[in-house]
Amino acid sequence: MRGIAGHQAGEDEACEEAAGGDRPDLAAGDPQVVFARLFDAHARALRAYLAGRVGTQVAEDLVGETFLLALRRRATYDPARAPVRGWLYGIATNVLRNHVRHEVRGYRATARAHGGRADDVTDGHDTRVAERVDAQHRTRALASALTRLNKIDRDVLLLTSWAGLEPAEVAEALDMPASTVRSRLHRVRRRLRNTVLARHEEERDAG
Repeated sequence: MRGIAGHQAGEDEACEEAAGGDRPDLAAGDPQVVFARLFDAHARALRAYLAGRVGTQVAEDLVGETFLLALRRRATYDPARAPVRGWLYGIATNVLRNHVRHEVRGYRATARAHGGRADDVTDGHDTRVAERVDAQHRTRALASALTRLNKIDRDVLLLTSWAGLEPAEVAEALDMPASTVRSRLHRVRRRLRNTVLARHEEERDAG
């Protein structure tokens, strides 16, 4: 699964020099210059990651919001603690979660106004995420399994396998110990492998 987003990780790594390395001092120098380099180095991969989860049009807005918040919070980034990529994806993940909360809230209001079940809305959003993964990777069993993961496990999986972050970077992004990331990732991958194998056996038996 790690190969899903190898090109995204490569884009980040290839441009790190332009951003002052993977641990730039964001508080030094002209913020406009520093963040222009940071944007050039990481925006494309961030946009691709977010587009897979919420669509291309929304991803453009979320990338802009991510870098705006990063600029405002630049003093909170500690180069000695972790590479900047994990910090950026942490901000992007929070921006994404806020967007989903607002979207779901609006859908629930609409559902109530039209006599629908508000509980269907969250499931509907997760299904759309899975459908985007399915459309791009042609793996229906995996897409279906994604809808049944809790939000933290799904973020851990997609930040690792899709965005190409290392466990230490995911830990920085999600503010949890790297050991927790590794154990969650191991459990989720094993669960997904079992799901895919089960689906394969079902299709083989049906054939």
